[in-house]
Amino acid sequence: MKPLFCALGSFVVMLFCSHASADVVLKYNINGSSSWVPYYIPYQPEQPGILAEIVPQILVLAQIQNEKHNYPPKRTNQALETGLLDFDLVSPSWFPDEDMGESFVQSDAIIQIKENIIALEENAQKWANIHAIKDQSIGTVRGYLYHDDSQFTRIDFTSERELIKALHKNRIEAAISGDLPALYWSNKLNQKIVLAAVHSNGVLVMRLRKEHQRLLPQINAAIAQLKADGTIDTIIDKYTKKIVLTQ
Repeated sequence: MKPLFCALGSFVVMLFCSHASADVVLKYNINGSSSWVPYYIPYQPEQPGILAEIVPQILVLAQIQNEKHNYPPKRTNQALETGLLDFDLVSPSWFPDEDMGESFVQSDAIIQIKENIIALEENAQKWANIHAIKDQSIGTVRGYLYHDDSQFTRIDFTSERELIKALHKNRIEAAISGDLPALYWSNKLNQKIVLAAVHSNGVLVMRLRKEHQRLLPQINAAIAQLKADGTIDTIIDKYTKKIVLTQ
């Protein structure tokens, strides 16, 4: 009787998931700055980026209808607060005490993500300790979340690409960037930078408005399946091997 019981159980779960999401269309945004390489790459439908490939697969497996939007970071945060968007992709490590607020719930971890202080090689040693940013002017991306930005003065730029350029123009001495975006733009611009102190090290999750929390079981099940069958690792390797090998 066990196989029959399991089959019936799976059928009931599928029916529940289908019913839970049948009347819901989740509006979302995944791009960070104008091009959050390699997580989001605009105007390249064949290679749209790590998250641009993973997220649609999660939603398909979870049987959730959706609408993709392209808002800049600041507008994304405002749209999530007001309900114009239902979820985005963030790391708890970007928030003070990893607290996203009472209005949101989070999915299981999707991928790992890390931020570093970035600097020119001749200045790298100065920024080898994360505490060196205290009371300093630090390059940041407009609209991005930083868990400790009360500790330093933000100098906002429009993207990670502009952070690299600003370092080489001596407009700033240090900046905060995801390691992969920094390495990508360093290679692309042929402007060398060094990854200094780690600023945050965590995971990316789906930050979902709390009124949709009933969808979390099927979202987490979809994430688990894509991890188990190797899909997520394959997508990550597709975009990161070239960046790492060129260093």
